[in-house]
Amino acid sequence: MADAKISTYLPPNVNPTQAAIAYGCRALPKLNEELQSDDLLTRQKALMALCDLMHDPEHVYTAISIGCLESLKALLKDTNDLVRIKTTEVLCVMATHNVGREGFLEHNVIQALSFLLSDPQPACRENLYTAFKHLAQVPAELQVVAAELHAEDDGGDALEAVDPLLALRPLAAHVHHLEGALGIVNSGLIPSLVWKLQREEEEIQALLLDTLAACLTEDATEALASRAVPFLKEKLLSANSGIRSKAARTLIAVSVPLEGKVQVWQHDVIPILVHLLKDRDEEVQANAAGALMNAAVTTEGKYAALDVEATQPLLQLLTSSLSKARLNAIKALTMLAEAPEGRKLLQSHVATFRVLEEDLSPAVQRAAQIAIKVIEWKP
Repeated sequence: MADAKISTYLPPNVNPTQAAIAYGCRALPKLNEELQSDDLLTRQKALMALCDLMHDPEHVYTAISIGCLESLKALLKDTNDLVRIKTTEVLCVMATHNVGREGFLEHNVIQALSFLLSDPQPACRENLYTAFKHLAQVPAELQVVAAELHAEDDGGDALEAVDPLLALRPLAAHVHHLEGALGIVNSGLIPSLVWKLQREEEEIQALLLDTLAACLTEDATEALASRAVPFLKEKLLSANSGIRSKAARTLIAVSVPLEGKVQVWQHDVIPILVHLLKDRDEEVQANAAGALMNAAVTTEGKYAALDVEATQPLLQLLTSSLSKARLNAIKALTMLAEAPEGRKLLQSHVATFRVLEEDLSPAVQRAAQIAIKVIEWKP
């Protein structure tokens, strides 16, 4: 008869670094209790298990309803590095879901996270900034809507162009997604985020720029007072094309108010933007054209762009494969055509704009029609 042997190996599919998850509806309440334990190892294992569960939005909803966010806010002040890192990771995963972002706003999680802006652990700060990015950014479908709304007055058509069902939803349902960016702005974090842009490593800079681009669309006042334009000017010269692209996109947001346009001109950013129109990366070109479009609204901006011969690289962008680049280039050229010197330079290129009236993008078609009217206008 064979003797029974007890294996020295752990059972398969068992993770010794995670807490055992209770069955059914007791799973999250038990983990919440363990998050509040005095034992360090128990807290760490609970956080490891919670990280996996938070990928399911139903679990996120349940976790918020039983008070997990309050437990996690308390753990952000834990003296153990791993606890803080895993806590920010859990919050980062929660922020990928709409219900999680709403929970952040309702339970003042933004303010709690702000105390870790100078945490000594890079992983902790990266999780923190990623959570802010998810909280601030508008979902992809609404970014398309925003671009269309910028190009035309009829919001219903823009919504329907993205998804016929979107046009049937109340406008408040779309605007609600912007509350995350507004929450960050209202928390007074913009000066700190701008300041951190100069001191963080490159990977984190990219997250900061994404967050700032979304937040400054809501309100750029604090950023302009915090010298955001000179800092962004430095990032436009980065060797990393991703950083250049994101910096130019943030400049688009910061140059919407008049003060932003003035600062872009005063800090000599326009020559750099014109240089980036010839960048090897198409996204950099498109975003640089967008920033130039905003800066050229003022008379000083128009003549600064004309002085560095912006028309030629902008005309080359009219054949770009990116509709965003074509649209921004047309609008920037329209701004330059409002000056007599710019209008004179562009009169020989009207045929190029005529071709763009047949573009696949309705926004590009309308922009081309407006550009032709401005170029052919006679006093």
